[in-house]
Amino acid sequence: MIESANPKRQYLAQRDEINSAIIRVLESGSYILGEEVKKFEEEFSKYNRVKYTIGVGSGTDAIHMALRALKIGPGDEVITVSFSATATATSIILAGAKPKFIDIESNHFTMDPYLIENAITSKTKAIIPVHIYGQPCAMDKILKIARKNNIKVIEDCSQAHGAVYKGVKVGLFGDMGCYSFYPTKNLGALGDGGAIITNDSKLNKKLMLLRQYGWEERYISSEEGWNSRLDEIQAAVLREKLKILDQNTTLRQKLAEIYNKGLKDLPISTPSNRKYISHVYHLYVILVEDRQRLKKYLELKGIITSIQYPVPIHKQKFFTDIVGKISLPITETLSNRILSLPIYPELNDSEINHVINNLNKYYFEKPN
Repeated sequence: MIESANPKRQYLAQRDEINSAIIRVLESGSYILGEEVKKFEEEFSKYNRVKYTIGVGSGTDAIHMALRALKIGPGDEVITVSFSATATATSIILAGAKPKFIDIESNHFTMDPYLIENAITSKTKAIIPVHIYGQPCAMDKILKIARKNNIKVIEDCSQAHGAVYKGVKVGLFGDMGCYSFYPTKNLGALGDGGAIITNDSKLNKKLMLLRQYGWEERYISSEEGWNSRLDEIQAAVLREKLKILDQNTTLRQKLAEIYNKGLKDLPISTPSNRKYISHVYHLYVILVEDRQRLKKYLELKGIITSIQYPVPIHKQKFFTDIVGKISLPITETLSNRILSLPIYPELNDSEINHVINNLNKYYFEKPN
């Protein structure tokens, strides 16, 4: 069986290093905000060429806390996309603000910057572009509009660890960049985890307070805060995985190129790559007309595919009750056609060729 994602293989690829890192934590006797978190934050900052990294409990917490650090809350609006995981919008609601959804580009699947200005109101306080599937958004256009209107920018980098836009890693363009370390991510832990990066010292200080009860000194809360801490074991695991992140990104890019060549004659399409970027291929997504039939066919051949995401956020009842009924035609059309093929660094040649061969058989032999 070829899984759509396989975090166990990622663990096995570094089993000795990860096991040693976990034992190191267990034997240290320090399990919360100790040396492993501190060192991971330093190493992730160095990797991204940013001043500060704040490890937190999840990617959802990362966006939520970024909004709270900017004092965005009730009565405020945040512009984002519906073509994303629900966590993006949930974080906005957790902060007490309201998401304002706009459509995406039909070619890149990322936020359409030309729709931003019409969505801005007196209540707009932030924009959250999502670097979906590992492809960076058009950050120069987004930033130009944000600066013109004095609006903050928080980048959702949860699927884009190490992705580059015009020579700069994502997460460095806005006021903050937010990451998830869910196990299937390009940089994934063995449980939940997240981080926020920023070059702003004031935001760094605020975020450090927010993640742990607002404590400036132990047991004494000087500001609001709660419990959202990246734990020591996950930090230790992430330190080991960070060492080979670029190597794994290169493998993902090579696999994507194999897919591109192997599927080029089929009646399917893929999101096009923006110029001047490095796509890190968290997912390899194709567009098909008969998704469910193809998905079932591939499953019978031992190939598990996935759909990210089958129902746009604005079409889900919880969010419809908040934002009302809106129309995002590109988002709605693409959501009915997307299908994610298996892609991860440990996928071998025979497996990816098995996927490609069966896709070709499906279209050229027309199975019943």
